[in-house]
Amino acid sequence: MNFYRRRKVVGMGEPHAIVVGAGIGGLAAAVALHRRHWRVTVLERAAEPRELGAGLTLMANALRGLDALGVGDAVRRHGTPDSPGGLRTSDGRWLSRIEGAELERALGTAALGIHRTALHRLLRAALPASALVTGAEVVDVDPDLPAVTYRRDGAPATLRADLVVGADGLRSVLRRQLWPDLPAPAYSGSTAWRAAIRWTAPVSMAVTWGPGREFGTVPLGDGGLYWYAAETTPPGGREPDELAAVRARFGGWHEPIPALLAATPPEAVLRTDLFHLATPLPSYVRGRVALVGDAAHAMTPHLGQGAGQAIEDAVVLGAACAGGPADLAGALAGYDRQRRPRSQAVARASARTARFGQQLRHPAAVALRDGLLRLTPSRAALRGMARYADWQPPRG
Repeated sequence: MNFYRRRKVVGMGEPHAIVVGAGIGGLAAAVALHRRHWRVTVLERAAEPRELGAGLTLMANALRGLDALGVGDAVRRHGTPDSPGGLRTSDGRWLSRIEGAELERALGTAALGIHRTALHRLLRAALPASALVTGAEVVDVDPDLPAVTYRRDGAPATLRADLVVGADGLRSVLRRQLWPDLPAPAYSGSTAWRAAIRWTAPVSMAVTWGPGREFGTVPLGDGGLYWYAAETTPPGGREPDELAAVRARFGGWHEPIPALLAATPPEAVLRTDLFHLATPLPSYVRGRVALVGDAAHAMTPHLGQGAGQAIEDAVVLGAACAGGPADLAGALAGYDRQRRPRSQAVARASARTARFGQQLRHPAAVALRDGLLRLTPSRAALRGMARYADWQPPRG
């Protein structure tokens, strides 16, 4: 009780939005609201704003969203457009080929590989420097005022606003408080390793499948490359040398995989167990709190849509709230109506893709899948990709 008696109440002007979390989804939401003439305060728990991870692929939907946020051109300058790629087996045989030009013709823009840090930096630059408050650990939210209570430098404070945006990721404090009966994120069955390295030789944006395993490559801007590897395995595993663990599993696969691993410093490798929201939320809105990104719909990475769906959330939320706080209940209901069906469908599709792809282990099932893929025309495979990347931002 002493904590709440001693807390300081910070005043605000209107319209004002508090964004909890300064990851890609949180910063994108802050930029979207800022462009709609909201004053934004971004509360970030970390002492220094940063985006963990290595690289990501931005599909057409994400790039259109970033265009709507005014940072699309800058992102393209810092990334690398999609090169010819597709799906391969561990011995290098192609199961499916997709040309970058075909993808661009189908969707109107190429996919792009970019380092997470670069995207994070560009989104931060689109906000006033005063908007970001670091070292702020959120401990409570009131969805009706709305208000956020947080600790910073050991001192408690409560910040009130017109809108709160929960962008605090997979282990969202806001989601847990507002939907306490929702099951915790579930382990997807896969663990992943990833690294960003210096690599100037041409490499396709491609994925290789082996029984229960997957290895992917994404060229980045400025002579960099992002690789990731995944395996179906129990959670919680750790190795003294994670790079050696990746080499033991993937070092015998086709080139350039062995060469990429040889060029990777051991300290560059990150290992993460992959969790997702197996039980979907009944709503992304509670009172005047709206969730975006992983806080709303944490998904597996097997469609490469995690960041893209967070960016879509941000753009739609900004458009819905363009009228300010006058009819916020209606605006947030509209946001939920637009975003929940699509993002949850993408999350389900990503989990299915994992089961059909990287997580498939039985030799007969793998052989059947590979045979079907070889018989599938590339145009049909392209339509499957376009289904999730074909999205347009709201007008106005």
